Amino acid sequence: MKKITIAVITIVIILAAAIGLARQQAHHKQASTDTISPNTLTIGLEGTFAPFSYRQDGKLTGFEVDLSTAIAKKLDLKPKYVQTKWDSLIAGLGSKRYDVIFNDVGVTPERQQAYRFSTPYLYAKTVLIKRKNNTQLNSLADLIGKKMAQSTTFFGVLAKKSGAKIVAVPGMTEAMNMVTTQRADGALNDLGAYATWQKANPDADTTAIDLSKESPAAPAAPLLAKNNKKLQQRIDQAIADLKQDGTLQKLSLTYFNADLTKK
Repeated sequence: MKKITIAVITIVIILAAAIGLARQQAHHKQASTDTISPNTLTIGLEGTFAPFSYRQDGKLTGFEVDLSTAIAKKLDLKPKYVQTKWDSLIAGLGSKRYDVIFNDVGVTPERQQAYRFSTPYLYAKTVLIKRKNNTQLNSLADLIGKKMAQSTTFFGVLAKKSGAKIVAVPGMTEAMNMVTTQRADGALNDLGAYATWQKANPDADTTAIDLSKESPAAPAAPLLAKNNKKLQQRIDQAIADLKQDGTLQKLSLTYFNADLTKK
């Protein structure tokens, strides 16, 4: 009887292990079919847009780097990062260079028509950046005819709609260089990005006016190809889990010194 009991227990253990392995294999198979590389979440970002993604001592870091790493872990996938300039970043989804973009991409009706968004994770604040001695720029109404250093982001679209003359730049660093050297009157951008730039350039004679009430920025969310519904749903769940366990709020406080994860 004792030998029979031991044999039964052994069989149960073996069956449980087999079931667990089968589930794990099925999970990995699902992960592989949802992504362009097996067991890997390939992520597109700029890598030059602090504090969202940037290099520190040669290592890629930032709010969206830490966030996407945490999401990849929830999905049981290895994160792989592909750095691309903003102007060609979104187009990389169509050419299957990456599975998803984490780059402070605002949710807009135009993008929703061509792409798929996951759950928003950040609600930014729009600021008008200018030199301190510039008393003519204080609101969106003041942008008419002014030179604004902008890339093709939500902020660039907003500046153009407000009547500004757009001085095209690839990103935040170049925009600030245009403003500080008086080749542009100002720039619209995200408060967190400006605060990080200001911290690294404390002697710069610039200031920022909060326009979040006048023009709330579109919420930022992961951007995926239109046909990748399964991966979007899995990322949705991962973000929900990270909100629930406090990770998302903690990352926002770490990089922005404020909780920007709520409307």
